[in-house]
Amino acid sequence: MKKLVLFSAILLASVIQTQAQLGNVLDKAKAVGAVAGFDVNSLSGGIMGKLGPALALTGAQKPKVAEAVTEYLKQKAQFIDKQKTNPAEYTQRQSGIFQGLKSKLAGILLKNQMNKFLGLKPATNDPANVLSQLFF
Repeated sequence: MKKLVLFSAILLASVIQTQAQLGNVLDKAKAVGAVAGFDVNSLSGGIMGKLGPALALTGAQKPKVAEAVTEYLKQKAQFIDKQKTNPAEYTQRQSGIFQGLKSKLAGILLKNQMNKFLGLKPATNDPANVLSQLFF
């Protein structure tokens, strides 16, 4: 009986320690994302806050555009660290996924909306402009 209680206590302690380590890893990952300033959900919301009125999106278009933008940002999040460590690779990968975003949006937006979208590109990569996350 004592062995069973001792075994249970050891097992419980190891489970608690594993959960604590997992929590630390998740906290660190969130912290890295926050430091990098790349939170997909908040960026997606901010981008849609600009695109909706600028493109006069319809009720049917909004969820489709939001899904395309969120998917694009999730892809970009996978290599955002390359922006500082390997700019050439970052530019190549970003260009590739941006082409995919444009293709998806071309199937959702009307031609004049698509032209307006492309016209929203900031002149430079301005961190204060949330749309920079789409174009740069």
